Amino acid sequence: MSKSSRRSEAVAGNRGAVSLSGTESEGSGLPKSSALASPNDDLNRAIVDLLREDGRLPFNEIAKELGVSEGTVRNRVNWMKRSGMLRIVAITDPTAIGYKSDAMLGIKVAPGFTPKKVAERFAARPEVVYALWVSGRYDLLIEVIFESDDAFQNFLERHCYEASDVAQIEVMNGLVMFKNQFLLKGRGAEPRSP
Repeated sequence: MSKSSRRSEAVAGNRGAVSLSGTESEGSGLPKSSALASPNDDLNRAIVDLLREDGRLPFNEIAKELGVSEGTVRNRVNWMKRSGMLRIVAITDPTAIGYKSDAMLGIKVAPGFTPKKVAERFAARPEVVYALWVSGRYDLLIEVIFESDDAFQNFLERHCYEASDVAQIEVMNGLVMFKNQFLLKGRGAEPRSP
């Protein structure tokens, strides 16, 4: 895709909904910075797409690719970061840095306990990289990674099988990783509310 066509795609559909010269988005009452940090803005999505490929990509290269000024990119990234829409983090492949075991745990919470409390207990563990309260067969899906099979076994015994707040557990060991996009797996990510 050419730079000009990517820029055209990035701004197509924007239809003047954001006033770049005024202090408010037309008709929204939002400050310009809030409107320009919107996840619905096509230029923001194009910037985020490039940063997904390389989170260290310089603003001037993003600007050249999208046909906008470096200042525009810098401002958009800063606004998105301040609004909480964007966090730039390092992504590692657990198998590339020495982790030998990874698994998804399907957990049914024991009567008398809440999924939230059990998820908070698991989330405090450094081996847990993903904790999600779900509907359906399980109450929680917990993803874990370990440096050894022994460490994994110890975790299961201590934090799952001996835990009074876990009624049932299904262990699904990872065999082959086809995609890991790291959408919600960052430490310190706040749980999203309904």
